Amino acid sequence: MKLRNFRGIFVLLTFLGLVTIACGLSGGDGDSGPPRNAVVINVMANTSLTPWLETAVANFNAAKTENAAGDPVYVQLTSTEAGQAVSDLPGGSYDMWIPDEQVWVNVLADQGDNDFQGDCVSVAQSPLVIGMWRDVAEALGWPGLQLGWLDMGSLAADPAAWDYYSGGDFGESFRLGHTHPGLSGTGTSTLLALVQAAQSKTNAVSTADIDQPIVQASVGAFEGGVAWFSNSSDALGATMSSRDISYLSAAVMYEATVVHYGNGRIVPIYPLEGTFMADFPACISQSGDGEAARIFRDYLLGEEGQGTAVTYGLRPVNNNVSVGFPLDSSNGIDLEQPAIVFNNPSVETIYAVQELWQSARKDVNLVMLLDTSGSMRGDKIDNMKAAAVQFVENMGDDDYISLIAFSTEPQLIVSHVRIGDTRAKVINEISNLRATGDTTLFDAIGDGAQLASETTRVDTANALVVLTDGEDTRSYRYRFDQTLIDAVLNSQATVFTIAYGSDADEGTLSAIASEANGNFYLGDEASIEAIYEEMSAAFGGSAGVGR
Repeated sequence: MKLRNFRGIFVLLTFLGLVTIACGLSGGDGDSGPPRNAVVINVMANTSLTPWLETAVANFNAAKTENAAGDPVYVQLTSTEAGQAVSDLPGGSYDMWIPDEQVWVNVLADQGDNDFQGDCVSVAQSPLVIGMWRDVAEALGWPGLQLGWLDMGSLAADPAAWDYYSGGDFGESFRLGHTHPGLSGTGTSTLLALVQAAQSKTNAVSTADIDQPIVQASVGAFEGGVAWFSNSSDALGATMSSRDISYLSAAVMYEATVVHYGNGRIVPIYPLEGTFMADFPACISQSGDGEAARIFRDYLLGEEGQGTAVTYGLRPVNNNVSVGFPLDSSNGIDLEQPAIVFNNPSVETIYAVQELWQSARKDVNLVMLLDTSGSMRGDKIDNMKAAAVQFVENMGDDDYISLIAFSTEPQLIVSHVRIGDTRAKVINEISNLRATGDTTLFDAIGDGAQLASETTRVDTANALVVLTDGEDTRSYRYRFDQTLIDAVLNSQATVFTIAYGSDADEGTLSAIASEANGNFYLGDEASIEAIYEEMSAAFGGSAGVGR
C-alpha cells in the first residue's frame, strides 16, 4: 500500500514566486502597513480567491473602515489551500478562514480545532470544472457535445482515441493536471467527482462507494493521464496558461481560475455527470476579533466587494449584484451550468479518498541527479542532502528511484530500487555524499535519460530531477545539443531542473525542462527544501490528510 499515514499535513512553502501558497499581503501597492491604533485581522483564504481578495483587501484597507470604538480595521491576507490550512491553523493567529467548502472546517474540527465552527457565511461561488484549451475542446465536439469526467479518463487511457479526435495536432497523449488531493480542495473534489460519476450518484458518496471496483477502475484510468499534480489551484491555472497545449491538454480547477488565467483560450467544461460547487464560507474564529472580522466579511458581501468578485470570475452571492463580463460566453461561461451539483462530502470520505488516490495514481520511476562537484562544498551540499532526504521520505512505497551523483564523472549510487524495500538505504546513501571534483552535467543527464529508458514500465511515470550549481566543465560523451535533447525525450521522462545558485547554467537547465514538459526552478540555500517539497507534490508524494 502506497499511503504512508499522517494525521497532519506536510506544509509546502512559497518558492520562487512560481506558486502562491502562503503569501503575506498587506493590501496592495503603496500600502505602508497598518495605520496607528488599527485593529489588525489576519485572514487565511483559498488560493483561488487570491486575485479577488488582493484587490478587495487593498480597497478595504484604503477606506480605513472603523469599528465601534473608532479604530480602523486593517486586513492582512494569507493565501493557502484547504489541506495545508488544516496544518497551519491550529495554534495560529487567524481571525477568519475562507476554505473551499464547509467540510474543511469540519476536517479541522475532527483534528481537534473547533475554533472556526459556528459562524460561517458564503462570500462567493465557483463550480469545479475541467479547464481545457478551446482548440482541444472544439476538436472533442464542444460546445455542442457535452463532455464528462469519465470521458477524460477514457481519453487519457486510450491514445488511439485521443489521436482520432485530435487528429494528432495536440500531442501524442491527452495530458491532464489537477491539484494534490491531500493539499488542495480542488484535488480532493476531483477524486470525489470521479467517484460520484462512476457511481452515477448526486447524493454524497460513502466510504463504501469509494471501495467499489468500478470506482477504482474509473479513478485509475483518469489518474493514468495525469501529468502534473500542482499544490494549488491558482498555481495550476497560472502554469497551464503560461505553457502550450503539449504541456497540459486540460486541468481541473474552479471556473473562476479558468476565467482569470484562460483569457478565452482556456474554457470551462461543465461535466455532464455533475460537479461540486465551492461556496467559500468565510468562517470567523471564536478566539479572534469577531467584530473586526465581521466588518470585513460584510464588506466582501456588499455590492462593492461582490462586484469586484465578479470581475475576477467568481459568481456573487449578493443578488443585488449583476453578472456580466467576464462571466459570459466569450470565456465559455454558461451560468445555467452546472445542471447537476453534487452534495457536499463528509469528513470520512475526505480521508478515504486520500487512500484511493495513492492506490490509483501511477507509480513514479525517478532518476535523481545530484551535483557533488567541489563548488557544492559547505552549506550547499548539506541543504541539498536534507531536501533530497525529505523528498525520498515522502515517496510512495511502490515508487522506484535511481540516484546518480556527478562530479568529475557521473556515478551510479542507487540503481532502480523500490522505495518501500530500500528507503533507509537510499537515505543513507544521500547522507554520505561528499563534494569534490569537476561538473559532468551533460554526461549525467544523458546517463540518467538512458537509465530511465531501461527501467521504464507501462505502469510507471518516468521523471528526472537534475540539480546543479554550476556549468558543465568536463563532459565528453554528451553536450547540450539535439542528441542530448532526443535522449531525454526518448526516455519519456518529465524533467525537473534546479539551478542551485547564481553560477548555474540557467538557460540550459530551463531549455531542457521546457523540452521535456517539466519545470525549471531557480533556487538557493533558503529555498531548496521548498523546491523539493513542491516536486514531491508534483509526483504525488505522501502529503495528505491521513486517517
